Amino acid sequence: DCPAAAVRELREETGLIATVPPRLVSVHSNERFFRGDHVLVFAVDAFTVTERTSHGEIAEIGWFHPHALPDDAHRSTRDRLAEIFGGVLASPAW
Repeated sequence: DCPAAAVRELREETGLIATVPPRLVSVHSNERFFRGDHVLVFAVDAFTVTERTSHGEIAEIGWFHPHALPDDAHRSTRDRLAEIFGGVLASPAW
């Protein structure tokens, strides 16, 4: 169940608890790096903030305006945010 996994990972890794069901934004092939891999991007439009429960998987988190990302933000992160907030057509490749 991908939406349930997205909600669980959101809580564990960020401390955000979705208060509405997540919506599937896009699906991307990650074949270039992992054979058979696909990445699903979900958005959550309402949430509450708690303490995150996982501290081993993510080295660091931060909250930034989508148009003011840190210089070292990964290209795939920039691409997904441009697709969500900038009206850019979603790429089939991650």
